[in-house]
Amino acid sequence: MAIERNLIEEEGCLHRFYKIVLGWDYLRLLKESSKKNKNAANEKDLGLKQVKDTYKDVDDYLATFEPLLFEEVKAQIVQGKDEEEETEWKMGIVIQCHETGGFHLPEVFGEDWGSVSQNDLLLLTKKKFGDDKELPTTYAFALVEHRLPDKIRLRMQLDGELKRVDKDEFNTSKRLMNMRSLIGEQNKPWSIMKICSLSTIAREYVALRSISFLPYKDLILTASDSVHCSEDQAWKISKPLMEYIQTNHNTTQLEAIRAGLSRRKFVLIQGPPGTGKTQTILGLLSAILHATPARIHTKDKISEVRRGPDLDIQDKYNHWAKASPWLSGINPRDAKMPKDGDDGFFPTTGNDLQPEVVNSSRRYRVRVLVCAPSNSALDEIVLRLLKTGIRDENDREYTPKIVRIGLKAHHSVKAVSMDYLVEQKLAGMDFQTADKQKQGGAGRDRDTMRASIMDESAIVFSTLSFSGSSLFTKLSRAFDIVVIDEAAQAVEPATLVPLASGCKQVFLVGDPVQLPATVISPVAEKFGYSMSLFKRFQKAGYPVQMLKTQYRMHPEIRSFPSSEFYDGELEDGVDVKDRTKRAWHKYRCFGPFCFFDIHEGKETQPSGSGSWENVDEVDFVLLMYHKLIISYPELKSSDRLAIISPYRHQVKLFRNKYKETFGVDSEKFVDINTVDGFQGREKDVAIFSCVRANKERGIGFVADFRRMNVGITRARASVLVVGSAEALKQDEHWKNLITSAEERNCLFKVSKPYTEFLTEASLESMLKVEAVAEGTGLDDMENDALYDPIEPDQGLPDDDYADDAGGGDDDGGGMDD
Repeated sequence: MAIERNLIEEEGCLHRFYKIVLGWDYLRLLKESSKKNKNAANEKDLGLKQVKDTYKDVDDYLATFEPLLFEEVKAQIVQGKDEEEETEWKMGIVIQCHETGGFHLPEVFGEDWGSVSQNDLLLLTKKKFGDDKELPTTYAFALVEHRLPDKIRLRMQLDGELKRVDKDEFNTSKRLMNMRSLIGEQNKPWSIMKICSLSTIAREYVALRSISFLPYKDLILTASDSVHCSEDQAWKISKPLMEYIQTNHNTTQLEAIRAGLSRRKFVLIQGPPGTGKTQTILGLLSAILHATPARIHTKDKISEVRRGPDLDIQDKYNHWAKASPWLSGINPRDAKMPKDGDDGFFPTTGNDLQPEVVNSSRRYRVRVLVCAPSNSALDEIVLRLLKTGIRDENDREYTPKIVRIGLKAHHSVKAVSMDYLVEQKLAGMDFQTADKQKQGGAGRDRDTMRASIMDESAIVFSTLSFSGSSLFTKLSRAFDIVVIDEAAQAVEPATLVPLASGCKQVFLVGDPVQLPATVISPVAEKFGYSMSLFKRFQKAGYPVQMLKTQYRMHPEIRSFPSSEFYDGELEDGVDVKDRTKRAWHKYRCFGPFCFFDIHEGKETQPSGSGSWENVDEVDFVLLMYHKLIISYPELKSSDRLAIISPYRHQVKLFRNKYKETFGVDSEKFVDINTVDGFQGREKDVAIFSCVRANKERGIGFVADFRRMNVGITRARASVLVVGSAEALKQDEHWKNLITSAEERNCLFKVSKPYTEFLTEASLESMLKVEAVAEGTGLDDMENDALYDPIEPDQGLPDDDYADDAGGGDDDGGGMDD
């Protein structure tokens, strides 16, 4: 009944969503988007409100988020065609059309639908846009409901256009009236253009509207949990498993795991760079999959149960015989197959066939859904679990039955992807079954297999968006636990998607001072739509478990982000300094942390693009790279060295330059990507190109401190920042970084010709004289003060971060411009 109710509610939500979106005027949306800034009056007309930390009720919540979500839909529609992609028109003929529920449902025949797929938004028009100066008068949006090779079924709304979301008043439109009179005419040609996919944002809308039915809606609205779990409500784990977790996790990681076992409905875990966030998640999975309620938990047996007076041994035998007649025969329960892994051999992935030995006192196996905003973030944690496994209550390592659902699974996790597992099952079917399948019902069989695989799995992995797909409505029971990794990178409605079906406990794991959520609409961004549920809870004072020991970076790299973004609370793990010390550190300009102030760099903006590039920074970085790999050949590897920039066009320029130098294999020698593309990754050396270099223009989105934090924390041994100090100093965080570099004697002024900076003589002047330190007991930091700094040159202006914008959806496309 609950599933049926959810389906009915979902259908009602989608009806409203499509009723609004499909009535919009595409040309008007384009015209409005061309205006640089919507004035306050227009924003008021749209009923937009600022996102708050807390909400008094559901109506207040929906009145805030719903209009902002539709602003984001508009932005996705306008940006639907990539700026560098030519508009591709297709021709179709309506072969039949009927009306139902306020929608027109035409079926359109065409020879080649290309990339058109279900839930795509199309534009139908009698005349192609751009054929002449006269604008078309008959056009409308259509949603793809079903697709066959030569035919698509569409949904259209031709009754009118809703101008304001919070007022259900539809205005008549001559454009839609024209469409209404013509769409039913059979065998008439139509020009059709694909705009974008609405799959993800439609699921987010359904999740948003489901807030009323969530068991913890009050907690989400108020960002506070008034119900405090008592100790006997908490869950505990066996002594062997606890000893393993205590041995393999540091203090703050243990605190996070204990917070999860407390059964608090929402647990927030903040994982700064290199603090072992994934390790903590795996520890959590071991704990919550093998925990039992504290009130029935002891060493290895069930206890803390009220007992009557102790009986003598004969009376005990009599009671046992009455209560358990099978003690002298067969337990009737043994005739049935135990569920949820209580048979002591929980199914595994096939990669590692070690059985999970289930403690007989465990009577219930929780089911876990692990989500992430992007495919790459999801695959990272799946791969880690496959490599390391988890632990059962007897501290045995095993790989639980898992499945990775969704599109674009990385080849490294293919063995547990849903499509692969379905194909394996099909391959194992006998020929008779296969013949039946060919005759029909193949789709039904596949759906049944998918549902079966999910029901068998202890852990299901999915992107946030895909967790709202119809596949999840076919489950026999809901998930007990939802874990959302990179939760600070998702807008709040996206985070609600996996929660909409209900669960007992939610873990939000992420870092609000790393990459933000992707929001395309500048209007929605202005009103705070990009703030994640994690960040809103944190701002409202909800308790957050922060991991504080980092194992990735040299202490000189860790120093600045710790003081700037984490209140100085980050500390170094054991031996981090020794493990991250490298031979090239003997040169101050290749030390753990350096800033290169490019004196004469100039930013440019390619025509027709909102992105920026800086040729001077590219030239200097190329020279520095050559010097590094000549002196240290081991760095000539994409596994060891990366070049990062916030701007997509700068990344493109770098890749072209390296291809010219190294040929088609250049990607093997250096890893070049945007800041967003490097989230969660690390290299020995990271060169960060800031690009912006005009203090008059400002530094745009380079001022986003979260991307700054990600960019400078990707390196294990050396982060080399290249930019314009004069331009960057306009921002407080960049000013603090440059000041830190100056104070630590690791800021270098660089002028043209750049080759002079990297001559042997120049490098010799920056050579740390190791002999000075011998026998003095000075560490590297003390030793640095003994060397004369290079004579400073004039400083350069720094550049603009503000260009990042990209698609999120299921693929995790980043915000980097």
